[in-house]
Amino acid sequence: MDLKLHQSGNKKAGKLSVSDAVFAAPYNEALIHQVLNAYTTRARAGTRSHKTRAEVRGGGKKPWRQKGTGRARAGTNRSPIWRGGGITFAAKPKDYRVKVNRKMYRGAIRSILSELARQERLSCIDEFTVDEPKTKKAKEVLAGMGLEETLIITDALTENAFLATRNLPRVDIIDMAEIDPYTLIGFNNVLITKAAVEKMEAWLA
Repeated sequence: MDLKLHQSGNKKAGKLSVSDAVFAAPYNEALIHQVLNAYTTRARAGTRSHKTRAEVRGGGKKPWRQKGTGRARAGTNRSPIWRGGGITFAAKPKDYRVKVNRKMYRGAIRSILSELARQERLSCIDEFTVDEPKTKKAKEVLAGMGLEETLIITDALTENAFLATRNLPRVDIIDMAEIDPYTLIGFNNVLITKAAVEKMEAWLA
């Protein structure tokens, strides 16, 4: 299949022939959901921890005798119903990671890229370069292609490109090695450099 190819400094767009296996794969919603769920749950720290009645300090002595006081019987002041006592169902550190193998992960990336291409939200550029680390320069490059909310994927992230785009709202630039499904679906448009497309085809084919 062909993707729209923008030329640096040229408003005319051409075509770039890309692999159907990577950019024309069937849309697999169930797989994408599973991979996204695994990706987001891995971000959870899982470090929340409470103390049970066995872990709270104190409580070794019975507060008062069993009978004759008129009060409810109590065996320890560290009981969950006492102020300062332990927690009944105490939360403990937990690992929320869900295993997803490489084949599934790459399949989800292919499915997302292919759907973006079908919706004409995916385009290419020969190279994304700016002469100076100025926001105005990056804005002019994107405006020339009619793009606003855009994820830019490059084969090698340069300092000028990073500094020029970091203050643009709803615009982000990443290296090809940093691609993840959550970031790919978070933007209206995705712009990939020609060199990054070649690396992506070698990785996902």
